[in-house]
Formats: sequence, structure tokens, C-alpha cells
Amino acid sequence: VAGLESPTGIVSPGDGSGRLFILEQPGRIRIVDGGRLLEAPFLDIVDRVGSQGNEQGLLGLAFHPRYAENGRFFVNYTDRDGETVISAWSVSPDPGRAAAGSETLVLSVDQPAANHNGGHLAFGPDGYLYIGLGDGGGSGDRYGNGQNGQTLLGAMLRLDIDSALPYAIPGDNPFVADPDVRDEIWAMGLRNPWRYSFDRLTGDLYIADVGQNAYEEVNFRPAGTGGGENYGWPILEANHCFSGEGCDDMGLVPPVWEYDHSAGCSVTGGYVYRGSRYPVLQGIYLVGDFCSGTIWGLAPA
Repeated sequence: VAGLESPTGIVSPGDGSGRLFILEQPGRIRIVDGGRLLEAPFLDIVDRVGSQGNEQGLLGLAFHPRYAENGRFFVNYTDRDGETVISAWSVSPDPGRAAAGSETLVLSVDQPAANHNGGHLAFGPDGYLYIGLGDGGGSGDRYGNGQNGQTLLGAMLRLDIDSALPYAIPGDNPFVADPDVRDEIWAMGLRNPWRYSFDRLTGDLYIADVGQNAYEEVNFRPAGTGGGENYGWPILEANHCFSGEGCDDMGLVPPVWEYDHSAGCSVTGGYVYRGSRYPVLQGIYLVGDFCSGTIWGLAPA
């Protein structure tokens, strides 16, 4: 389809309709139905979205696992003040339009800079909502968030959005007994997790974390592990000491794959292929680079 304005994501509602929902960075969600882009947006929140920065705007969309029953969906955007907003919405009686005025705030996070907003949303196989947040922007983790457990920045969050409003903390979140780390945090030490996904077959989690000026990385968490990983930023950039000198990497989880900036400049995470049309790709994780346009396929170890 053509005629889209700065698309940032494509999401299936999982309702059996075969429709695709496409995010437009300025603040609209468009529907592709039967290969045709519908004229009327599913959701238009341009009036409340701030998208002046290259990494700002409407960045994430996740449909509730029971969307076909409850009509709930969640979006992640930067508002007119540049802060991250995660909010819940409901579909209207018209399946092609969100219910106007149905927005309820789930979480708001102050952003000290215009970049490294993360922005992706995804429900895990456990039914919880996972939220990826970058380190707050700037260079070199200048705001000191990557290893700071008292902030939600530079982290992957895991929320129960069904048991309470606006959310509850899952009882098995890894840091609930640690006073030095926020209960919402599932993993930390991330710079800018721009797209992550769960393998539809195994439940394994892949996180593509954008590097600074030398390396890009993909992190991996097998299904069934309890979270609590520290992926190392800004001590490490991928497998390398960020300072260029020796560093203490004890307890840090290394990536399963990296590439340097001779191959690109900004990793964009994809999906493990579980389709039937291309058997040779079965089980392969597809991941791309924003600058070079290269797409790689990573085979499981």
C-alpha cells in the first residue's frame, strides 16, 4: 500500500480478521484490509502526540490477547512535552474505529531528551504487557539511567494490566523484593530497545538494542526464565567495554549477536519466522538495520 506518513510499525489484532494496523509517527493508526489502505484512521491522536524529534511520535501498539472479546488495545507515544505516555483504549461498535474518549492512562514517564524513547509494546505469552524504554537520550548515558534501578528508563517493564487499574505488579517480577530496583522492571541495562518480540512457538524473547557509535546488538532470553537480566549498558556496548578500557562485566548478560558500524548504524528488531510459505526460514529470527537496509536471518544456536 502507498500513501502512509512515516510508518513506524505493523501490528495484527489477532482477531481473525486478517487486518493489519499500521502506526504513523505523527499520531495515526491506519488499517490495511484485504490489501487496501482504508481512508479513515482507526485512531487519530495527532493533537496530543509530539513528533518533532526523529525518535518521537506514535511508537508502539499492542492489542490485548483477548482483543476479539474485550476490544482493548494499548499505545505508546511521546506527548507534546516529549514525555512517554502508555495508555489503554477501546474499540468502538465500528470495528474500524477506536472509541473516541476511551483513553485511560496506564503509565507516564518523564523523558530528559528527545531521543532513546524505546516505544515498543508487546504482550508476552504470560499475558503481561512488556514495555521497552530507552535510557533517556543524549550520548553515553549522560543521565545515568542505564544502571539505575530507581528509574524506569533504560529498562524492560512487565505489567499486569488486567488485575488492577491502571496496572498491577506481577508477583513474580524479579525485583519485587529489591528496594534498590523498581518493581515494574523486568530487565535493565538497555540503551534503546527498538523492537523486541516473542517467538510465537517457543515464547523466547529477542530484544534488539540500538548501540551508540560502534556496535549494535541482539539480546535473547529463553522462555521460562525469570527475568532480572542486566544487559550491561553503559558498562558495555554489545560485547565491548564502552569506555574502551577494562571494565567489570560480572553479572552482565552478553548479547547473542552483534555487528559493528561497517554494516549499519541502528538495529531494528524483527520476528522469528513461523510461517509456512518459506520453509527454509522456519525458526529464523529476522532483524534489520535502519541505515543500511540490510536484513539478516539469525539461526538458533
